[in-house]
Amino acid sequence: MFMSAVISSVVVSGMLVGPPATKAEPVTDVYHGESIVDPFRWLEPLEADSDAVRQWTDAQLGYTRGILDHLPGRAQLEARLATLMELPSVGAPVAGGRWYFNTVRAGDQNQPTLFVRDGADGDPRPILDPNTLDPDGLTSLDWFEPSHDGRLLAFGVSHAGDENSVAHVLDVERGTWLADEISGKVNGVYWMPDASGFFYGDLADLDNPYSGRVRFHRLGTHAREDRTLFEQYKTGPLATTWGPGASVSRDGRWMILTYWTSTRSNDLWCIDLDRWFRTGEFVQTEIITGDASTSDGPVSGDTLFMLTTSGTPNGSVHAVDLTHPSRDAWRTIVPERADATIDSIHLARGRLVVRYVSRASTRLERFRLDGTPVGPIELPGIGTASIVTNPDRTEAFVSYTSYNDPSSIWRADLETGALALWEQTEVPFDPSTLTVDQVEYPSKDGTPVTMFIVHRTDVRLDGANPTILYGYGGFNISITPSFNPARIPWLEQGGVYAFANLRGGGEYGEAWHQDGMLGRKQHTFDDFIAAAEYLVARRYTSPEHLAILGGSNGGLLTGAVMVQRPDLFAAVVSAVPLLDMLRYQDFLMARYWVPEYGSSEDPAQYQWLRAYSPYQNIRPGTKYPATLVTAGENDSRVHPMHARKMVAGLQQATTADPDADPILLWVDRSGGHGQGKPLSARVREAADLYSFIMWQTGMYPE
Repeated sequence: MFMSAVISSVVVSGMLVGPPATKAEPVTDVYHGESIVDPFRWLEPLEADSDAVRQWTDAQLGYTRGILDHLPGRAQLEARLATLMELPSVGAPVAGGRWYFNTVRAGDQNQPTLFVRDGADGDPRPILDPNTLDPDGLTSLDWFEPSHDGRLLAFGVSHAGDENSVAHVLDVERGTWLADEISGKVNGVYWMPDASGFFYGDLADLDNPYSGRVRFHRLGTHAREDRTLFEQYKTGPLATTWGPGASVSRDGRWMILTYWTSTRSNDLWCIDLDRWFRTGEFVQTEIITGDASTSDGPVSGDTLFMLTTSGTPNGSVHAVDLTHPSRDAWRTIVPERADATIDSIHLARGRLVVRYVSRASTRLERFRLDGTPVGPIELPGIGTASIVTNPDRTEAFVSYTSYNDPSSIWRADLETGALALWEQTEVPFDPSTLTVDQVEYPSKDGTPVTMFIVHRTDVRLDGANPTILYGYGGFNISITPSFNPARIPWLEQGGVYAFANLRGGGEYGEAWHQDGMLGRKQHTFDDFIAAAEYLVARRYTSPEHLAILGGSNGGLLTGAVMVQRPDLFAAVVSAVPLLDMLRYQDFLMARYWVPEYGSSEDPAQYQWLRAYSPYQNIRPGTKYPATLVTAGENDSRVHPMHARKMVAGLQQATTADPDADPILLWVDRSGGHGQGKPLSARVREAADLYSFIMWQTGMYPE
């Protein structure tokens, strides 16, 4: 599989020739009778636990910077990106009482600041600025939730991308922090109506991502006094994926408890909190369990408005009486549609807003609570929209974006469906110069797949356009149109950007998701390869000018496709990726993902994982494309060992010229999976990515 030759680095006239030396220390594992040699097992520990790993990473980062920092045009690109990425960004407001809260990142701020307004059109006042908490810009605001009257605000902050949120509370009018503080990766809160306390989820043990629990905190008390309602190990079965999760009705009467049994199914219960407060009894009443479906939703009074895929893979909405939640009493109020998937539902006063995904773009429809349709919310175009509603109001806020339409926020009247512009992001770029097409192409097995293609209107289809193909294809996540200012320099200079809607994603319902998971994961890779072949056949580009890009599950995608078709691409970017699929489940929280991918511990599942696992399918003597693999040393989701081992393996195996087609590693030692990065780090990361791709696809002369 791997040769044991040592990779060497030679310095000639001050220039690196080849990557740093990497020793091989083979370890043999036996999987169901088959021996697999892992030559770079020693690269698995975190840097804090291994001097050898830290020293090796130092050398790799030096090699990477020695190349990326000297690429033609990089300085100009970074300056342009800084200008674009320093543009203000504004979040949609969340209402509490008469107060409206939203985030704004202005100018060169590393992190957004939280503002409060007295009324939606009031003057904004800064209430929480993470930039003043940490001059290095590594402390981020992860979430916030006002009490119903808006007097108090709970919020979570974390550091250096570790996502281990610590919850705090502040007094909104005074702007002062209360003494309440809860550590343990708090993931959001649900306030009691009188703001006397809130329910929240956290980890009992930060070192154990499977120790989730649901608790109640009464204001003014120490977190050690908080009462635990549900704990993963003690009051429920060991989850095979995310759990537990809990939401609480606006009146504080009902808790909806979610416990995921796979990435495509969850159990759902209701709990009478009045009974729990009176007697301490936490009694779970089943709503739906043991079904291969997802179910959840908001509560109004005693009614749960439940979005479910049970028997309806594209989603349907049912009214469930929580005093009698048996299935035979459910009332269907929004039936399944063949032409669209229900992505989410949102409760307002007397209204439900249903967010659909139709051909990989958003539609918003309004309904009365009995399911009577009252019309759409007409969006500015074909793009992606999210909505923030409040159960006490018919006012809502819609965030909208598309590939050629910068982010905007609209105030919505849910009685009439009318939109009024509330905030618009201005960019020094004319979006009308772009063409956005949606095409359909056949995958390897003939399945039709859609793809968006974005480019300047004057681009000629001559087969020589530098092109980036992006994909994800997993976990029922939909890739829908969005504007990203970091893409502007690429598009300005005539680059093509393509976004494929692969199986494994959620763009076409649960059946689409399931057709790209477990033993059908190869469909995701086939869809992506077919997208690349379509772009070449239709003369958008050629293999010499084509780059692929993906992160996390998308990093697995680009890694797998690269080892399967190294001839098809000039450059590969695999960001915070999963790449060793035989051992992934043993690191961090990855056992949660076994229902999506399978596990090498199972003989049948081992066979398909072994067939596509990128690390194990590196082949010596192969000319691999130039590759940039990134990781975060503080990543709480995907362990950096994947990136380290893959880079070592590719550097050893490739026959490509290491100066012309290098295999590069970048590890952000102050970052995680990508959340909470300061602006300076995001600009540097974008400059690395795009200058590398521009170099390799011929946008810049060598």
